[in-house]
Amino acid sequence: MNPTIEQLKQLIAHVRSVVFAEYYAPVEAPAALELPEAFWSELPEISRLLHTDVQAVQHNDPAVTDEGEVILCYPLTHVMLHYRTAHALYQLDVPRIPRMLTELAHSRTGIDIHPAAQIGEYFCIDHGTGVVIGETTIIGSHVVLYQGVTLGAKNFEYDAAGRPKDLPRHPILEDHVTVYSNTSILGRVRIGHDTVIGGNVWLTRDVPAHSIVLQSTPEVKLYSNK
Repeated sequence: MNPTIEQLKQLIAHVRSVVFAEYYAPVEAPAALELPEAFWSELPEISRLLHTDVQAVQHNDPAVTDEGEVILCYPLTHVMLHYRTAHALYQLDVPRIPRMLTELAHSRTGIDIHPAAQIGEYFCIDHGTGVVIGETTIIGSHVVLYQGVTLGAKNFEYDAAGRPKDLPRHPILEDHVTVYSNTSILGRVRIGHDTVIGGNVWLTRDVPAHSIVLQSTPEVKLYSNK
């Protein structure tokens, strides 16, 4: 299956017009793009999840004026529309298309989410540029990420032929976790629920629930420039 970019854009436009019908005119699904029938039955769940993501942005960003602003203006809505569509197709073993969809969103928003990652409801990315979410990442519900966050792998195991093994290697974030800007969480570590990870943190170990993780306060030295 070798879809064109235009077919994929039309697919996303169709899903968008179904999910956010009050904001977008109807768009037909691309007739030439053959997808499993089971995918179309997933549209109600995709719609439900996307609306929880919109609500999460409204809850976490005081700059939001209304739901329409999130749907029409925020990069999260664009990237999660692509990701949640791609994830549904990935789970149905559709080749190639899921990665192509998430890369379309990546090129526009700077947010890189692998379609195999598992992301719960009420997910919020604020600002978003530079966020990376790896293939085997598991994210619970009511999780907030800020710009520059990486949920990545620390290292790989290799098979006898020297190829990296596709094993769980990315973080697990439980419910109600907030990760502030430019933090990297690497490896198969678990971040317990109701935890806050501060900005500019390099984290490669488990963190228990109800924790606050901060980098040490830098020493400030003031010099005269006269």
